[in-house]
Amino acid sequence: MESRTEPAEREPDIKVREPGATAVRKPDTSARPPLVRELLLVVGLFLVYKFGRQLANGHTGEAFRNAHRVWDAERTLRLPGEGAVQDALLSSDTLIHVANTYYATVHFPATLLFLVWLYLRRPRHYVWTRRVLAALTAAALVLHLGFPLAPPRMLDAAHLVDTAQVYGPSVYAAKPATDTMANQFAAMPSLHFGWALMLAVGMIVATSTRWRWLWLLHPLLTLLVVVGTANHYWLDAAVATALLGIALAVIRLPRASRPTVVRGSAPAPLPMLTPTPTPTPAPTPAPELITSGARR
Repeated sequence: MESRTEPAEREPDIKVREPGATAVRKPDTSARPPLVRELLLVVGLFLVYKFGRQLANGHTGEAFRNAHRVWDAERTLRLPGEGAVQDALLSSDTLIHVANTYYATVHFPATLLFLVWLYLRRPRHYVWTRRVLAALTAAALVLHLGFPLAPPRMLDAAHLVDTAQVYGPSVYAAKPATDTMANQFAAMPSLHFGWALMLAVGMIVATSTRWRWLWLLHPLLTLLVVVGTANHYWLDAAVATALLGIALAVIRLPRASRPTVVRGSAPAPLPMLTPTPTPTPAPTPAPELITSGARR
């Protein structure tokens, strides 16, 4: 499971000179998909999800019945009450306003910046993350349609405050029936928490710094915010975690392609020179033979 739980090796993006040769590792751009296609794909997935959630509107009675079931299940499991987190936030007007602002403004921009950074710096991790987020979102949409759920801020038995409506800012209409921008009966699972958790997992896997584990603070803060503002139950986050775990188990991080190595051409060998043989001088006759020949 090294592709999911271990910090992956850094994708080659630097030049390396090997001893004895000129070798250059080129950036691994082969894993980066075309930008226009990715923009169209991400926008298309978002629109499908946004309009798909609207199909669950109108199931008010079923949504409240499911809310009572979830609330009773949490009490049976002895989970801490959502009210404890809300009471801590309501201790300060500034704190509850910050929590509402975090809920309304951090979710989409943080995920978008996360994907852009991966696309530019870790294209292989970007492809993996985009697939995981798409699978998680698709599974959430199916659950939203099959299990409409009123959030705890609407449940009288929870005795919780709709902090966004009281203290602001709010991203939902005061009356769910008149809300044309969002389906307020789609509490389970919490994609606020699921996306935040995937952001942390993705950054931990894609980086190697010793501080990478601090990314877990983002889903932790998101969990406290979505529960404290009474937008989600504890079980909404638990189901999102389970769905994300399944997606991570099925969708593996693509293997890194071997970096292209361009070696410098070796110098041409010098031509072989054949040595010219030195002529051997003729032997000089001995003096005795010359004298004897003259007397005859």
